[in-house]
Amino acid sequence: MRKLVALPVLSADALSSVAYGPEALLAVLVLGGSAGLSYSLPVSLAIVFLMLAVGVSYRQTIRAYPKGGGSYIVATDNLGRIPGLVAAAGLMTDYILTVAVSISSGTAAVTSALPQLSGDIVPIGVLVIAVLLAGNLRGVRQAGALFAAPTYAFIIAILAMVAVGLHQAAGRGFTSLPTPPSHAVEGAGLLLVMRAFASGSTAMTGIEAISNAVPVFQPVTWRNARTTLTWMIGLLIALFAGTVAIAHLNGVLPESKETVLSQLAHHSFGSGGMYVFTQTATALVLLLAANTAYNDFPRVLFLLARDNHAPRVFLRLGDRLAFSNGVIVLSLAAAVVYIAFSGLTASLIPLYAVGVFLAFTLSQSGMVVHWWRSRAKHWRKSLCFNATGALLSAIVFVTAGITKFTAGAWLALVAVGLFLLVTTRIRRHYDMVTAALRLHTQTIEIPSRSISPRSCDAPPAAPPVPPPATGPSGSGEENGESEDSPEEISHLSVVLIDALHQASMRALAYAASLQQPVLALHVSASDEDAERFREAWHLWGDHLPLRIVISPYRATVAPLIGYIGSLHHQRPDLTITVILPEIVVRHWRHRLLHSPLGGRLRRALRPLPKIVVTTVPFHV
Repeated sequence: MRKLVALPVLSADALSSVAYGPEALLAVLVLGGSAGLSYSLPVSLAIVFLMLAVGVSYRQTIRAYPKGGGSYIVATDNLGRIPGLVAAAGLMTDYILTVAVSISSGTAAVTSALPQLSGDIVPIGVLVIAVLLAGNLRGVRQAGALFAAPTYAFIIAILAMVAVGLHQAAGRGFTSLPTPPSHAVEGAGLLLVMRAFASGSTAMTGIEAISNAVPVFQPVTWRNARTTLTWMIGLLIALFAGTVAIAHLNGVLPESKETVLSQLAHHSFGSGGMYVFTQTATALVLLLAANTAYNDFPRVLFLLARDNHAPRVFLRLGDRLAFSNGVIVLSLAAAVVYIAFSGLTASLIPLYAVGVFLAFTLSQSGMVVHWWRSRAKHWRKSLCFNATGALLSAIVFVTAGITKFTAGAWLALVAVGLFLLVTTRIRRHYDMVTAALRLHTQTIEIPSRSISPRSCDAPPAAPPVPPPATGPSGSGEENGESEDSPEEISHLSVVLIDALHQASMRALAYAASLQQPVLALHVSASDEDAERFREAWHLWGDHLPLRIVISPYRATVAPLIGYIGSLHHQRPDLTITVILPEIVVRHWRHRLLHSPLGGRLRRALRPLPKIVVTTVPFHV
């Protein structure tokens, strides 16, 4: 992407947080009355410094990881497996809450302009999540101008609102208007200020999006990514500081029926077209920010599944080339959180800061270790920047965890702990299965002779699938299923091999024992993977004919069905027995970690005549 397109697409999450970050800050300070509100500008300046420090530190991450360096990758590479999993937990909590908070803020923007809808925020939010789910399952992509327009509209609207607000304040000598009467319900002490700082810091969510997506930029990718990140940080600081400043000058406080941003837009523009434009742009950019999580959450799940920390079903792309299973999990989790907290942004904010700054802290700490180890050019300066970002992020994380513990932060901490427990157990199970499947020289029984397909020609490499040949009545005779004695049946056994291990060897041995022609079939994600498997196959002895089908999008069932279907249509006289190894586990909970390929193949191949699907169990 060009920088002008990448900026709005990748910055939507961060910039849209201006819609709820300043309000979250003021909502805490107002509890201390006028004394608490007097701290709004100093706390905002501290948050601006934090934005600047974290933004500069992520510039170093982009330089060190020009192919993309998210918190999970950076923490795992430099701190180890457990810190990487903790960072992933923080990221995934952040993405779930990004959907919930963005939608709750978007519905608040709508109900501020249309108060008659205020009683329907929960069904409206759930409907929006359902639309996002359907769109992402259909493969909706972040494409150029369509996704750039709402972000640029939001930037223009907020900058215009701030400019008009400052101009109005200049006309009265920058004298602050009196705030509505508020009664202090707690002392304006250090604890209140720390809670406000933690709440306002949620305006920093999404800062790491650009460092995750370095490869999507035009060359030179890392340089363009750093430039875009600098522009994003500059805009975020301007929008956040400007919003807090005019809120202070206009004496605006959070209200239950109208957002702070809506009140400020009324002050600057009245109730005319610019007010409607501002509220519409706010709602659209928040919806776009929610959709950003649909791109990142499934990818983190993919990385976890690749490292055996999540079920392998998350490796699979859907028909529309989207990680469909990850999209579904995100939608369900976000809907549950949104409904549980009644769609109220103020109730969701205490959970938000914990996950965000946990990931920030571990990512920047990992970068400190990276520079210390690599000693690359300017490593001392980069280490200093990343250490500052790590320290400040850790301060916010600890502050949010302590000050907002009873308000909901405990739930985020428990979620991180449960995530760590589940992912380590999943890794332990996969390691146990790998050890059980591992080939040992003394246990491999080499066939005494090569077994080649007989009475049938060599199968094709990867022919297309023609439509099933069925007669008008669909009877068995018209489909070539008239054999009623064993002598009339001609066999071909096709053994599906994902890798050379004990289970696949047992399936091959079973197929060879039938004394029928045997063909081994393997699906590879790339030519490189195919060559590696072919080398292992030759090393084993190349005892059986092998065909490899390339599936670049990691789909398995569709290529297998296509190949087997093509075999059937080329040789309709053959009865094809599809044999595949099946991992059988002791506990029901472990079944979720293994794909039920046999059942899916049976359902998909059922329309074709003379196809038999059988599994060879391997118990672990």
